Amino acid sequence: MRLATLDNGSKDGRLIIVSPQATHYALAPVETLQAALEDWDAVAPQLAAITAFPESLDSASLLAPLPRAWQWLDGSVYPSHGALMDKALGHEPLKADFPLMYQGVSDTFYAPTAKVPMADEALGIDFEGEFGIIVSAVPLGTPAAEAHRYIRLIVQINDWSLRKLAGPEMKTGFGWIQAKPPCGMAPFAVTPDELGDAWRNFRPALKLEVQWNGQVFGNADGEPMAYGFDELVAHAARTRALVAGTVIGSGTVSNESYREVGSSCIAERRGIEIVDHGEARTGFMRFGDTVRMEAHLPDGRAPFGTIDQTVVQA
Repeated sequence: MRLATLDNGSKDGRLIIVSPQATHYALAPVETLQAALEDWDAVAPQLAAITAFPESLDSASLLAPLPRAWQWLDGSVYPSHGALMDKALGHEPLKADFPLMYQGVSDTFYAPTAKVPMADEALGIDFEGEFGIIVSAVPLGTPAAEAHRYIRLIVQINDWSLRKLAGPEMKTGFGWIQAKPPCGMAPFAVTPDELGDAWRNFRPALKLEVQWNGQVFGNADGEPMAYGFDELVAHAARTRALVAGTVIGSGTVSNESYREVGSSCIAERRGIEIVDHGEARTGFMRFGDTVRMEAHLPDGRAPFGTIDQTVVQA
């Protein structure tokens, strides 16, 4: 199934089921995606039974699939990204036998075609292409061997960052507040079966094409995660239960062959330049800049649809 949320003027929108061609839709039997997630075992069969899609779909009318969530937890599980950034910044690599993760702002996920407000160009505006999942309620202490049973939907995310604020906030030892504005989300949330063989070991084996101002910036593969989403769920639930509707991200998609496939964020491109040339040469985003993200299956289909956002002055 592919699910989406229509903008009906409310904060949480109206849940719809999208046709296989992403051209038409039907109304879901519950009002919102949050409601569906909270009663997934009962609602999912009703959603799956819908085969007629009478209404024409206008992608500009869609919100993020989950316009606001109870919780947003973002990982950093692509080893090549972490190793490159440590090298570029002169940091000692962090030795840990668990995934890195922080808790970010969840009360807003920007629509896929949103004009995204930022306070100041001087703060180092950056995009970050990544994948994510949405879970139903996860019991406290759920191990990785069981955690996959709670993964309901897979999503594509643009995790906006303000790089000039990230370093100072990290040094406090508390975490990001100002450096991490709300994320954007692609229009369609899909059940794992929609990805077929491209959902491997609870990892998305899709290429994530990122364009900045119409130019291809990266096309990295989402599969080489050091930890699968099952392990990320287990890590998050070690000492607390996770409420239905918790969103968990992979962190910036990155590959060892970043010089060939490009990058999913500007900070990584700047890191490559520091390593190669001794200085960063690529600037950050300016007001009016656009970023387009679209993940592709091996057959070329884009199961999540497209993020196409513009940075504007708040």
